[in-house]
Amino acid sequence: MDKQEELPRAEVARPRRSRHVLMLVGIVAGAVLGLVANELVAYGVVEKRVIDAVIEWGAYPAGQIFLRSLLMLSIPLIFSALVTGIAELEPKALGRMGLRTLAYTTVVSTLAVITGLALVMGIGPGEGDNRELVALADELSGGKAPVKAAEGAGITGVVTMIPTNPIAAAATDNTLGVIIFALVLGVGLAVVRTENGRRLRETIGGLNEVCIWLVDVVMLIAPIGVAGLLFASFANLGIGLLERIGVFVGVVLFALALHTFGTYSVLLKLVARRSPFQFFKQIRMAMATAFATSSSAATLPTTLRVAEEEVRLPRHVSRFVLTAGASMNQNGTALFEGVTVLFLAQVFGVDLTVGQSLVVMLICVLGGIGTAGIPGASLPVIAMMMAMYGVPAEGLALILGVDRLLDMCRTTVNVAGDLVVAACVARSEPTTEPAAGVTTPSSASGAR
Repeated sequence: MDKQEELPRAEVARPRRSRHVLMLVGIVAGAVLGLVANELVAYGVVEKRVIDAVIEWGAYPAGQIFLRSLLMLSIPLIFSALVTGIAELEPKALGRMGLRTLAYTTVVSTLAVITGLALVMGIGPGEGDNRELVALADELSGGKAPVKAAEGAGITGVVTMIPTNPIAAAATDNTLGVIIFALVLGVGLAVVRTENGRRLRETIGGLNEVCIWLVDVVMLIAPIGVAGLLFASFANLGIGLLERIGVFVGVVLFALALHTFGTYSVLLKLVARRSPFQFFKQIRMAMATAFATSSSAATLPTTLRVAEEEVRLPRHVSRFVLTAGASMNQNGTALFEGVTVLFLAQVFGVDLTVGQSLVVMLICVLGGIGTAGIPGASLPVIAMMMAMYGVPAEGLALILGVDRLLDMCRTTVNVAGDLVVAACVARSEPTTEPAAGVTTPSSASGAR
């Protein structure tokens, strides 16, 4: 009987290990075909309406079905994973883990912003004769409504984080509100040890198991969905705009890479006591999904699976840290926001003092903690900082053209950062359960 149970698990696990290869194929195919389509239109070989039809009737629906399926499952998965993860903890352990998670998140986000600001100040991608860039910004922003600046900064923003109606928070994609409600409910279930409380924990745990299985099904169409998303993006973007603001794009990509393989590697080696090379190899599927979806929330189901099955983090640690990190540990986004504000200030000749740059750094760190884990969520924060220092709003049009590509890259850094923080927290937490993937009577019941 035991052998019959073990065989299906081995058969299911085997194709999962090759999914990152299929995901990579989808990424490369979508990007290359998109760029080829853009060039064919530019040289008049193919009419634009033909490419638009391919995007409208093929690439876009395929990509959106995949992305929306993941987003559909993200709220119930975030809620159930966080509640069950916290409910398994002792209240004292919860407070300790929460403080460590917040401390690591703050430190990593601060280092990310410092890295970005240091590079943009040292390289100066927006300095020099920028008449061409200013003219391009005016051209791109013509007739388009500006991005609305973020509201509710300071203590008001902290207060509004607490949802008055958790159902409404879920309905409006207020992920942070759902996380706070799940945190409160999980604490209550951890403290209230009654028979009814046990049944509620088991019910929410069952919801979590079903959501994880459904995510497995959705990931079967991931390569097709990824190819569709990237084809639609690169067919419209092309390489023309990349050439015009290539230095800015290069600085952002270099800063993200330096933070990922520099800062993260140091933390993994010194704090988590893990091999950076092995760690990045283990999380490649989560990083590929993040790159394709541009959404930490949509990637969360894959991130949780990778944390427990590949990185083998304790379940109670991964569920708590990763679900919170999907909205609170956006250090790649924080880095991007700082670089963008300083770049646009340089383009339009707005000189920022050292004190103003420090304020930008502080807002970016706080914004990275409170930015929603969905595509384009950082743009309102950037618009707010631009308005603070008198940087013309039309400058944001320069960024919108390449934001999809950069959003994909910074989301990858965000997700990798969530897993790094989880590994650091797990290192300092006592092991209270078997490592993920070890078969026990309780874990076997949830095996797929």
